[in-house]
Amino acid sequence: MIKLTIKSIVAAVTMLAAGASVSTPTLADELDTIKEKGSITIAMSGAYPPFNFVDEENKVVGFDPAIGAEIAKRMGVEVKIVTTAWDGIIAGLLANKYDAIVGSMSITEKREKVVDFVGPYYRMNRAVFVRQGSDLSGLGSLSGKKVGATLGETHEKWARSQDGWKLKTYKGLPELILELENGRIDAFVTDDIPVLVAIRENGAKIAKMDAPDLTGTADQAGIAIRKGNPKLAAAMQEALDAMQADGTYTAIAEKWVGADIR
Repeated sequence: MIKLTIKSIVAAVTMLAAGASVSTPTLADELDTIKEKGSITIAMSGAYPPFNFVDEENKVVGFDPAIGAEIAKRMGVEVKIVTTAWDGIIAGLLANKYDAIVGSMSITEKREKVVDFVGPYYRMNRAVFVRQGSDLSGLGSLSGKKVGATLGETHEKWARSQDGWKLKTYKGLPELILELENGRIDAFVTDDIPVLVAIRENGAKIAKMDAPDLTGTADQAGIAIRKGNPKLAAAMQEALDAMQADGTYTAIAEKWVGADIR
């Protein structure tokens, strides 16, 4: 047992005042751990086509997995993909269940308080969708109407701030489209790109609502990692920048989305 005396305490304080350095343990950057194990595990909902979804062979595919796989390749490691509920995806990251979230996550000030972001890697715009032929127009027309949103998305929080909306939450985009087409909700709010792709490729019987009050509501999607990992952030950003510069990013975007979405 170390016995502290008034003399020893005073001596320690004097050393600090004189500028003596005190060594503190340094936490290892997670890039080192990822390199050592040879793989990086990335998470997404798996319910947000064409950005991430489960195909007929039960594989998670789409824009996000392709971006994550290319980043991993350029970092010299394998990629492992896991799916999880969107409303708990940040909690899973903080609990060390995976190394990063590559799942079309909007960069917000609230999220930046608990995670760091790599990117942004694409731009998204908020939109409201209704059934084809609907006479709903403008956000005010949704007062008293049933409006859907994905649980845990920034759009859910925004929808809750609207006057008179009867909000219903769902796990992901496929449910939102099905509920709208079947008349169980009157509209839903989400990012416009995946829905426009679903209309174009799958013939979804829905349409983007005319809502001038939504003009200028663009968000940017980022890759979330745990705080305190500058080497990991730098390595992922370097890989992302390189794939954007050499055309690989554009090829992935055109394959899954049909356009460059930066």
